[in-house]
Amino acid sequence: MIDVNLLRGKKIRLTAVAKEDLLTITRWYEDASFGRLFDAKPALPKSEAQLTKWLEKIEKDEDSYLFAIRRLEDDLLIGIVELDGILWTHQNCWLSVGLGDTANWGRGYGREAMELTLKYAFNELNMHRVQLTVFSYNERAIALYEGLGFTREGIYREHLHRDGRRYDMYLYGLLRSEWEEHLGMGGEG
Repeated sequence: MIDVNLLRGKKIRLTAVAKEDLLTITRWYEDASFGRLFDAKPALPKSEAQLTKWLEKIEKDEDSYLFAIRRLEDDLLIGIVELDGILWTHQNCWLSVGLGDTANWGRGYGREAMELTLKYAFNELNMHRVQLTVFSYNERAIALYEGLGFTREGIYREHLHRDGRRYDMYLYGLLRSEWEEHLGMGGEG
């Protein structure tokens, strides 16, 4: 049966990122903690002009899918999720997710966004493998990824240097068969 609610869950929905969303995303980047969880590059505020260029680049890229995460209750933009670096012939891609405001953490939004994105990757894009990286200090994200069935496949030892300390970055992967098993589908699509 066709899933007509492919991008809609119980609490959130995935939509296109609109130009008017960039002001909100700009505010997220003003909080260094967002940047330090979302990117290995130095935490740095980004201007609306910089984010406009970023959005335009993604819109032209045939190997990237960027979604806004919006709460159903008020349509508020609370995060972004992206599938990128897609290798179509090998059916592999990278996934990244970020919730911008800590007030939305711990409410199940991130988990539902990940579930919808994985469903999209495996059922709509026909991916075989979805992979991601996460910093060792991001324990909440690690618990989420492992709870969704991702397997830690490698460690980039002492990859980051922040606040006078070195941190590892972990590589996680999830295969379609593992996702289906996690859902209790037993290999059925």
